[in-house]
Amino acid sequence: MTRIALTALLTALLALPAQAQCYADYKAKRDDPLRLHYGVAQVSNCDSNAAQAELAPRLAAGGWKLLNILSIFGPEGLNERQSSAGDYFLRY
Repeated sequence: MTRIALTALLTALLALPAQAQCYADYKAKRDDPLRLHYGVAQVSNCDSNAAQAELAPRLAAGGWKLLNILSIFGPEGLNERQSSAGDYFLRY
């Protein structure tokens, strides 16, 4: 019985698709007074449209409106964007 359970668990784990780590750098705004920010956020989908749909509500919950996604990239692009994003690095 234990072997069957372990085999089923191992099969299920191996069947899971490999998920790449995706990040988006974006621009957002807040009105009255007008404030803009550049940020970097982790997203669950590397597709730009899906990332926008995921990120817009997260920013809206913080009072920000997503203006646009500049690019989608992997973990290799994080270090070069960290200083530019400042407080908005992986915040949303």
